[in-house]
Formats: sequence, C-alpha cells, structure tokens
Amino acid sequence: MSSASKHAAAAKLGDLARLPLDQPEQWNDVESTARGLADELRVKDVEQQTLLGQSVLPQTITSLFKTAFAGSEIPNPRSKAAVYELLRVGANLCMDHDENRGHLLRAGYLDTVVQMLENYALLIPPAAAEPLPLSIPDLKVVKTSIGLLLNASIGYELVKARLTSIRAAMTTLKLSMALYPPGSWLTHPELPVSEGSSDLEATILESWNLRSGLSSWTWRSRQLFGADALPYLVRPLKAFVPPYTETPSLFVGSPARHALVQQDYDLLEETCGLLESLSLDVDEVRLSLGRILKSPDGTEGGAACLKDMLEFLDKGDYPPYWSAESPSERASMEKGLDMCKAAVVKAVVEVAGEQNELWDDSNPEKPGGEFVDTMVQWIRSHGSLKERHREDLIICATLSLGNLATGDAHSIALVKPPVALAPNLAQLLEPLTDIKVKHGIVGLLKHLAQAQSNRAVLGEASIIERLASCQIWDEKADMAERVQVSAIGIAKYMCNANVENVFSLIAQPQDDSAGSALDQILALVRRSDSIAVKSEGTRVLVNVVKSLWSSDSASDDSAKAQKRRECMAAVANAAGAAALAQLVGRSKKYPILINEGVVALSLLSTHANGGTLVLDAIMNPLPSEVIRPSQSQPVSAIPTEGSPDAEPRTALDMLLSVLRNSDAMPAEVRSNVCALLGQLGRKGVVGEDRAEDLARMKGAAKELLERLAADSEGSTQMVSASARRALEAWA
Repeated sequence: MSSASKHAAAAKLGDLARLPLDQPEQWNDVESTARGLADELRVKDVEQQTLLGQSVLPQTITSLFKTAFAGSEIPNPRSKAAVYELLRVGANLCMDHDENRGHLLRAGYLDTVVQMLENYALLIPPAAAEPLPLSIPDLKVVKTSIGLLLNASIGYELVKARLTSIRAAMTTLKLSMALYPPGSWLTHPELPVSEGSSDLEATILESWNLRSGLSSWTWRSRQLFGADALPYLVRPLKAFVPPYTETPSLFVGSPARHALVQQDYDLLEETCGLLESLSLDVDEVRLSLGRILKSPDGTEGGAACLKDMLEFLDKGDYPPYWSAESPSERASMEKGLDMCKAAVVKAVVEVAGEQNELWDDSNPEKPGGEFVDTMVQWIRSHGSLKERHREDLIICATLSLGNLATGDAHSIALVKPPVALAPNLAQLLEPLTDIKVKHGIVGLLKHLAQAQSNRAVLGEASIIERLASCQIWDEKADMAERVQVSAIGIAKYMCNANVENVFSLIAQPQDDSAGSALDQILALVRRSDSIAVKSEGTRVLVNVVKSLWSSDSASDDSAKAQKRRECMAAVANAAGAAALAQLVGRSKKYPILINEGVVALSLLSTHANGGTLVLDAIMNPLPSEVIRPSQSQPVSAIPTEGSPDAEPRTALDMLLSVLRNSDAMPAEVRSNVCALLGQLGRKGVVGEDRAEDLARMKGAAKELLERLAADSEGSTQMVSASARRALEAWA
C-alpha cells in the first residue's frame, strides 16, 4: 500500500464512519480496510505516520469504535473483528510517535478503549475460581487494547497521566488476573471457549496463549499500582502453594506447557518484586496490609492479602511439574523462587515496621494477635534450623517481631508466658547459624532486653552464654558489624542493674576457647576500627562496673557476695581501665559517654589497686585512633555542640576540657569529673610508686579546681561544691 493508498484507506474509513453501519457486510468492509491500513503502518514511515495523525483518522477510528458497540457493553459479534483491526490501526499509528499519541488522546480514542476494557471487567463474577470464559476474538480485542495503551503511554506523560486518572492500570490488572489466574491451566485446562471450532484442542491452546500473553503485558504498568491492587497482586503467589495437580494431558508434550510454566514464574517474580517495592515506598500499602488479621473468612482487604503472603512464605515450594524443565531452567527457577520469598519477607517486615494494627490485644489467650502468633509459631516450629530453607521464616519472624516490640508492653508480652520466646531464641544462637538469621534474632533480643523486667528472664534463658558461644563477636564475624553492635547492645541492657547477668558475662566457658562474653566484647573493641563498636562495647563494661559496685550488694548472701568479689577482681585490671579511659577520650561530642566512663572509673578506683589502674589509664597517651577518630559515630549517644576543639592526648586532657567547658558540658558531668579527680588524689588510693604521676595530675588540675571552687556564680553550685570536695580530699 503506497502513501496514496494509505490515505485512500483512511478516507474510506471516514466514508464508512458516516454510514449507519447496520449491515454485516459494512463491518466486513471496515475490517478489511482497517486491516490493510494497520498492516502497512507496521512498516516504519514517520512522515506518513505524521500526516495520517494530522488528518481526521484519529476521530474516524474513534467514531467507528463507538459505533461498534451498538448499545451493547462489549463489541457485538458482527463488529468484533473490525474492532480488533481498528485497535491495530491505533496501536501502529502511535508507535514511537508522541504527536500521534496526543492526537488519539484528544480524539477520545484512548478513553473509549479503556471504557471498553472496563465493560469487559464487569463480566468478571465475584469470587470467581476459574478463568473468565471469553472467545478467541474477545481475547484478541482485550490483548490488543492493552498493547495499544502501552504503545500510547510509554515515555509520553500526557497519556500516562490520563490513563492514571481513569485508573486504566487497575482495569487491565483485574482483567488479566481474571483471564489468566497463574496456575489455572493446571486446574482448568479445557476452559470453555464460547465459539465453535473444528479443532477444539488448537482453539484451547490458542486461548491459553492469548491469556498468558495479555497477562505479561499488564505488568508493564506496574508503576501505576497502589493499595487497591493488592488483592490482584497476590494472586500469582497462590499458584506456588500446594496442593499441586498433575500436568493435564492437553499440555503433556506441548510447547504450550513450557510457555505457561515460564509465564507463571515470570508473574511470580513480577508480583514479589512489586509487593516489596510498594511496601517500601507506599504508606497506603503498608497501612492496608497492616490491618488486624481477625477476619475469620479472610475477606478483610489488605489483611487477606497479608495472609496470602504469609501462606506463600510458609507453604510455598517448587512445583513438582518443574521437574519436566531442563536442569538449568529448573535450577534457575528454584533460585528465583527463593529470591521471591526473600522479597516477600522484606515486604512483611516493612509492614510490621509501620504504625499499624498488626499487634492485637483483643484475645488474651493469643497475646499480640494472629500475626504475632504466626511469627512466634514460625520461630518455635523451626527452632533447630535443620531444614535450611526455613531460614526465611526465622528471618521474617524475628525481624517482624523486632519491629513490633518497640515498647515495654509488647516486649514483655513476648518474654513472659504464654509466649515465653526467650528459650526458643536462645536455641537458635548457634555457631553455624547463618549471619542473616543471627541478624534477626539479635535485633529482636535487643528490643526485648530494653524492658527491665525482661532482663532476668533473658538471663535465665542463657542468652548471654549463647551469644558468647555462637561466635558473633568472633573475628570471622567482623564483616557483620551491625549484628555485632546489636549483640553488644543486648549485653549492655542485660547487665544494667542486674548482677546475675554480669556474672554470666564474666563467666569463663568450660572449654575456655574464646574467653568469656566480656573478654570477647573487649577483644572486639580493641581490634575494631569502628567508633560505634568501640563505644558501645565499652559501655557494656560501664554497666558491668556499675552493677558489681552497686549499693544493693549489702543484701547478698555469702555465695553471691563471694561471686561479686571474684567478678570485681576480674574487671579491675589495666585493660578495663584503659578501655574506660579511651571511652572518655574519644567522646568529646558525647557528654553522656564521657559521664558513663567517668562514673565507671570512679567506681573502679575504689577497688584494691584500682586507683593506680585508673591513674595510669587517664595519664597514658591515648591511641592514635582516639586522637584522630574516624567519621563513624557511637550509637545511642547525643552529641553536644560546642564541645572542646583540641584533640586530647590523654583522658586527663579530656577531663580538664570538660571542666573548662561550662557551656558545652552539663553540670552533672563536670561534677562527676571533680569527684573522680578528688578520689584519685585521696590518700592511699594510688600506690606510692605512682607519686610522681599523681603529682602531675594534681598540678594539671589544681588551679582549675580552685577557680571552680571559688567561682560559685560562674559555675553551678553543684560543680563548685564538687570542686571544693575534691580539693579537700587532696589535703
């Protein structure tokens, strides 16, 4: 067809559009004319495309399109073939041609196509279990309509915006899931086709080919889906949950079988990736999925979708019919399904991290509700991790519960009966446990340990001992710094005002292979370049010292008192004092850390020979990494602006800087520094062999203490009084 004949065909369509079109032969004429024009438009000729777009052709095919319905919701049988060809004309007219996309948009052509698809969608019965029965011509019309909308919108924002506003993506998604529910070829192989055929088997296979093809096109509009798409997005997951059926005889030995298997797998990949991205990026999706799972029939919107996601994670597996694929294809799909599960795990964890209703206290017999109970059962059921592919459930459950256990009430509910999760988590802390699994377990335990009433229970479950034996603080795990810091956080919380947990932290294992948990933490502190590891690890030692030197020791029985003394002796050493001094030295922007180190040093100095250890620690030069710290910062510490600018050479330099900086440092911190200096200068606290060092310390601090003691107006009364007491202790 020449350019002249193309315009002649367009003109003929215009003539036909002005007729009543009430005779079958007229629609046959429309069909043949449109087919010829559509075929020619497949040959790229931008100039001819432009000229035809600028003509009345867009209005002509829009008019013919509307006439084809003749009062019915979808094209009637006599005009259906013509509609198909008119769709091809529109699709080829706007292929890679923005100007023509605009012409079709202004002519109302695209709106008419979407309206037709909406009418097809109205044919979908509620809660349909089998594919929507449509004839081959209807399937061609639907598939070509979807292709047309893709052609018109790719890279053209005006059309994309219009299709978004009339929710075209949702319409096509509903249709594609109704026409091709993934896996339906296994359960409804000989689906009804409403038009006769001399070769029924070929017709059925063609139908499945069309259905699966239009389904794949639908996912190219994935960026337009939102929360209302969730019930359709989870449909592909169900195809990979047992029970499975045998491959129908219709598909045995047929190339169609492989194509359908591949299509189901592709849709699984699409939906899992989309569920992950929507859960990460769209608040509405997280909120919808996070509604309480209490609907007994699973019809409660997003909650039902979340149930489908959880069922896929729990029961989804490699379908047995994959065995008919080649070994390489099967291996690739098995790996892909595992990755799909990982994507759904991320989605579920994100939902649990949203402020939503997943935690449900309406049933006292099931604390936390349906979702929490499911997560708890996953941990209990797969606690031994003998089934390696069940690690995904442990990861999902621990990360999700960690996100939900953000307050004491939730944390306590997970630790006390009837849930009593601590022993199950302890069981999972094994050397061979994958680091991703440890990440989830440790993160959850860190949240649980923050509730004070949980710490004794966690101690009784041997959490500290299990952390020590699972090699999380071993040098081989240093690449997982985030997990190591979380594990340190568990020890820090558990040893806060709990001397029994301190005993466990200091206890040497029977084989003594890696040392105590505290030995491992301090070894990690020494070898790590991370300020977060160094600071948080040393804060464990701070809590150990504070708990051992606690005033509640007066109530100890003889055995506990002896144990306390042994542990005090174990931590009153040069390495511990040096770690505390370095915490003070590196924390110039973090008054809370300075204060913790100062308090721990003060307590340590009261132990026999402790004063000498502390004096040496604050007078010795700080390591170079303290003087020139890296950019990483400690966790759970609040920086203060206006901290000392000069890098300290010793911890004593930092202590003196703290006293000078009344604007940057809280009075409590400065007062505690005075108390430490006073304690070290007290007679008999420091050994006589350190008299020269003690004199140097006093010489460096005396004038400053005297100025603070005399200046009760410039400093607070607390600091002034503390400075006076320090000087009195030196007298």
